Amino acid sequence: MKSRNFLSMDNLTKEDIEHILQKALIYKENVVNYSESLKDKNIISIFFENSTRTRTSFELAAKKMGANVINIDYQKSSMQKGETDLDTITNLNAMHPDAFVIRHFYSGYPMFISKISDVPIINAGDGSNEHPSQAMLDLMTMYETKQRIENLNVCIIGDILNSRVAKSHMKMAKKLNWNLSIYGPKTMLPKQEWINGIKIENSLTDAIKNKDFIILLRIQLERKSGSNLSSLQEYSRFFGLRSETTIPSETYIMHPGPVNRDIEISSDLLDTHNNILVTKQVQNGIFARMAIYDFCLN
Repeated sequence: MKSRNFLSMDNLTKEDIEHILQKALIYKENVVNYSESLKDKNIISIFFENSTRTRTSFELAAKKMGANVINIDYQKSSMQKGETDLDTITNLNAMHPDAFVIRHFYSGYPMFISKISDVPIINAGDGSNEHPSQAMLDLMTMYETKQRIENLNVCIIGDILNSRVAKSHMKMAKKLNWNLSIYGPKTMLPKQEWINGIKIENSLTDAIKNKDFIILLRIQLERKSGSNLSSLQEYSRFFGLRSETTIPSETYIMHPGPVNRDIEISSDLLDTHNNILVTKQVQNGIFARMAIYDFCLN
């Protein structure tokens, strides 16, 4: 099989999504020996933005499969001497790695790099564009919880305008026939082209009602989201899940992290409610990303 990029949910068919999901479940069940499936493969990881969960799980996934991982520290690279990031990637590509894992603050950057690289590019998040590996690990978590991935009732709540996670979910929702809705401040809703056919909920009560999953989004202060709000306290009051919020027993709460405690969700709900899936999402991130490596390289 020819090596493939993993750039966007747009590039994946429904069959591709199902294949990656099933492979991730197999890896988690540990029914196959995967410890040498990427033996002698060299993965170069470059994160131009800060990351904990995504970077660590991509590295753990590669090492579990026997690959060598080379982490390039952006702050200590030749880019700090004046070399352009394009030249850096070109020079690294000349060393013939087997794949790049790239996170960048510019939307579309991994797609751009894929045009000059002859090895697979895996998008670990690009600007406010997409985060396709997060969508896959979320889908894995949804399947484990509801035993299905199609015709789900899902509401995304929060800073949708700046969320790459939301964009990937919107694209995946169309392929899997979700009943998808969104809720958030009007200043945090994306352009109409993104939300055609997607219902905008009128209240937090409506956003939660009759849903299989609620996906909470982080207020992205580093992308100046705060300028779209009068205050974080106001956001919490109208759009955050609080102690007094009634969450139906059949509704599960997800968050891509990092969580702003007591803004998107109160600490007591996050720490004690039975239907919070945040830790499970993090756990599944390793297996979903193992499946993505398999999809791109094997």
